Amino acid sequence: MKDSNFLKENNARSLWHPMAHPADSQANPPTIVTGARGVRITDVDGHEVVDGVGGLWNVNLGFSCEPIKRAIAQQLEELPYYSIFRGVTNDKVIQLAEELRDFFAPDGLSRAFYTSGGSDSVETALRLARQYHKIRGEAGRVKFLSLKKGYHGTHFGGASVNGNANFRTAYEPLLAGCHHIPAPYAYRNPFNESDPERLAQLCLSALEDEIAFQGAGTIAALIMEPILGAGGVIVPHESFMPGVREICDRHGILLIADEVITAFGRTGDWTGSRHWGVKPDMMTTAKAITNGYFPFGAVMISDAVAEVFEGDETGAAAIGHGYTYSGHPVGAAAALACLEETRRLNVPENAAARGRQIYEGLLALKEKYDIIGDVRGGHGLMSALELVSDPVAKTPIDKQTIATVHETTYRAGAMVRMSGHNIMMSPPLVLTEEDVNVILTALDAGFAAVS
Repeated sequence: MKDSNFLKENNARSLWHPMAHPADSQANPPTIVTGARGVRITDVDGHEVVDGVGGLWNVNLGFSCEPIKRAIAQQLEELPYYSIFRGVTNDKVIQLAEELRDFFAPDGLSRAFYTSGGSDSVETALRLARQYHKIRGEAGRVKFLSLKKGYHGTHFGGASVNGNANFRTAYEPLLAGCHHIPAPYAYRNPFNESDPERLAQLCLSALEDEIAFQGAGTIAALIMEPILGAGGVIVPHESFMPGVREICDRHGILLIADEVITAFGRTGDWTGSRHWGVKPDMMTTAKAITNGYFPFGAVMISDAVAEVFEGDETGAAAIGHGYTYSGHPVGAAAALACLEETRRLNVPENAAARGRQIYEGLLALKEKYDIIGDVRGGHGLMSALELVSDPVAKTPIDKQTIATVHETTYRAGAMVRMSGHNIMMSPPLVLTEEDVNVILTALDAGFAAVS
């Protein structure tokens, strides 16, 4: 292994980092993480901190989940790779499909299509939605609806339904026929409405209006996160997702729940859709399905959608889509071990308790520091702080100030994530009360440094 001086001297010199300007990464080299144990990570200088980001929303069980590591090692010995394209399969994907069928039964989902990750899962769901309508003889249903501020990955399909210009503008023109409605974002919205329940109804009315304008018979699906993650942890009112479900049903539009972040316990329930009492037509998953230890994902499909595909006798349901690593046996083995451990630990229970603790702590910080304009969270372990220079005008904070908060927080013991003028947290679901206190104390130091 190269020594620390070599790593520092060559940091960001020969590689481009995702979601960053190449020149900025070179001018401000990223933190070099060299080790991890439990819920803590260690950098190249030996500095250890609590990981308040959970890798990237995905290391739900922490960095020391031995059952998953053993499953990966064993599978590499038995069958390191084989495809599952037509005519061949492997034992682990069959076992996993049955486990997923059982896990997602309360969500009304019974079939799995394997992918390599979240963006792949979104792309798959969008494609299957269009094909579903073609099989049914409604080939004109090709458009997609989604929420502003929503995040759905980085493929052209996902970027097209993304609701944030940062992921769109540089790559336009994108997929035609993608339209966005206002998100139920109480702190900032075009209706100037701060009451979450009234805002939810206004957003649902906007959805009805957009459907009427586009024509219901032209729309294939609406895709949404049950709780918006990368857009700033935007938690809708409890009436919102059920309202979306009812509107989609009434107009023959499929509802795709993007649960790449929210599935497997992060919201304090086993899925985000279940948290709101909604059964989607399809659900995209990835991230925590293997605890981040192997790139893997799955699109879960409802009985009603499956029956249309499986009952087709014309050939229109032949799926002309898949990835080299769809159903990778090592990923499937990791997922099987991860599901077993996730259930054994009953992670939603701890996520709910620690989520309330961190949310209450963030509210206390808001009372202490005017720089904190809004606190969002309270539903499991996903939370965000929106930073402003003027709390009345809600003027976003400058980049240097939030960078100082971030760096000081890290030095004080916690890794958190900067995203625009938001600081977001999505720690492992197995962290303790003491771990949460470390995160809150470190954030306190971060804000004190700029106050």
